[in-house]
Amino acid sequence: MSTYKVGYFVGSLSSTSINRVLSRALLRLAPQDLEFTELPIGGLPLYSPDFDSDYPAEAQALKAAIAASQAVLFVTPEYNRSIPGALKNAIDWASRPWGQNSFDHMPAAVIGASPGQIGTAVGQQSLRAVLSFCNARQMTAPEAYITFRPGLFTDNGEVTDDSTATFLADFMREFHDHIERVLTVLPRS
Repeated sequence: MSTYKVGYFVGSLSSTSINRVLSRALLRLAPQDLEFTELPIGGLPLYSPDFDSDYPAEAQALKAAIAASQAVLFVTPEYNRSIPGALKNAIDWASRPWGQNSFDHMPAAVIGASPGQIGTAVGQQSLRAVLSFCNARQMTAPEAYITFRPGLFTDNGEVTDDSTATFLADFMREFHDHIERVLTVLPRS
C-alpha cells in the first residue's frame, strides 16, 4: 500500500477557526496511508504579477510545499458567498507565474464548515470554479458542507456525533480513492 502526501489548506486565518477544528477531525478520520502537511497561507504578501520574475521566499516555500504533495485538500469557510481573500491570494501565488501552475493535474478535494444551514456551499462553488481554471483534478462527490454547532468537535478533532464522524470518514476514504485514481492516470514526479 502506497502512502500519499497530502497538502492541506485551512482557508481561515482566524485563531479560532472552526475550519481548523474540522481539519483536525479530517486528519484523525483519514485512512492511515494519507500523510498530511499544512500549507500555510498567513505570511504571504498580496500577489502581484510584478513578482513573477522574483518570487518572495514565502511564495517559493508555498510552491515547494505543493510540489512535495501528491494531492491537496481545501478546508475553508465561506466569506461573503465566496472564497476567503487569504486563500484566493495563496491560489494566485501557487498558480503563477504563467506556465508554472502548481495545481495542474493535482488531485484536490474541497470541504468546509459554517454555522449556517447551507454550510459553505456557495463559497465552495466559487473555489471549484477557480480550481477548474487551475486544471486541478477535483473530487466532485461527495460534496461536504458541514453545519458547525458548538460541541460537534472537540479541540483535538474528535467528532462527538456518530453520523457526522461516519460522513467525514467516508469523505476521506473517497478522497483517498480519488487520489489513487488520478495518480494512476496522471502520476506526479
